[in-house]
Amino acid sequence: MPHAAIKRTLILVLALLFAMDEAAFAKKMYRWVDENGNVYFSDQVPPDQVQHKRETLSEKARVLDVLEKAKTAEQIVQQKRLDALRKEQEKIIAKQNANDKVLLSTFRSIDDMNKALSNKMASLDAGRKVIEGNIERLEQQLQQQQQQAANLERGGSKIPPKLLTDIATSKQQIDAGKQDLARHQQDQQNSEKEFKADIARFQFLTQANNSDGKPGNGDNLAASNASNELGLFVCQDTAQCEKAWKIAGEFVATHSTTGQDVESEKLIMRAAPQKDDDLSLSVSLLERNNNLQIFLDIRCRQSSMGNELCSGAKAQSIRQAFAPFIQSSLAAQQ
Repeated sequence: MPHAAIKRTLILVLALLFAMDEAAFAKKMYRWVDENGNVYFSDQVPPDQVQHKRETLSEKARVLDVLEKAKTAEQIVQQKRLDALRKEQEKIIAKQNANDKVLLSTFRSIDDMNKALSNKMASLDAGRKVIEGNIERLEQQLQQQQQQAANLERGGSKIPPKLLTDIATSKQQIDAGKQDLARHQQDQQNSEKEFKADIARFQFLTQANNSDGKPGNGDNLAASNASNELGLFVCQDTAQCEKAWKIAGEFVATHSTTGQDVESEKLIMRAAPQKDDDLSLSVSLLERNNNLQIFLDIRCRQSSMGNELCSGAKAQSIRQAFAPFIQSSLAAQQ
């Protein structure tokens, strides 16, 4: 090999070894903050500091990587509770929004709904009359069959087995018809109740006037009313949401009858209800459709009285007051 080529090769090898040696001795720099707010910079993280959130820095102090703070066992449990709660709340919000959308797209006015209710009741009445007519026909048929059997007995004749079978069949058909009629009447009552609830909901969503009697924006008002009834506050931006979150915590503390349980950046939850008249409120910070939203949930004791309390007027009034309370408190801060 020529001397010049050997020299070039040697230079390349030395340059490569130098680069490898420099990389080997280059150490990573970490930055973290302890529980007392002290900021540390070091190429090594002591064992008693590994639980803190830390950043890996480049030579120019640029953040290369971030390792989040290690969660305690209690925090992991709380996170699971939060995930489960948010999942259920998402379902509630989505279901309510879907129902409202169908309601508003199906009907144009209260008159339309009343006409639809009238038609529905007329149809159900017609079905009821058909069932009642069948029962009446079967009762007449049974009466004739029993009269025929009685005449045979008075004449000293034996009642034919077929006639006895026909009598038993008529009785069974009458019993089945009465059961069908009872189910139909229950369905009719349920349908009327559901329809009237839909009418009340539609009226709530489409209120045409503001509190001062002036016409309002129907779409915006419907969305606002729906959020209020659901216990949902939609933030305009992150800054507003930070203020609203603190106000939501005050609301929860004011209206709950149980003690504090969880309070984090995304969940404020009071302790579980122990008595039939306990109200345990919680709020969750959700992100839906690129919007931050604060959702209020109310828990009651799992008992007949507790269930009645949570589905009653008191719990509903608290839910409806949630978003307006945040809005008025935000306005007062301006």
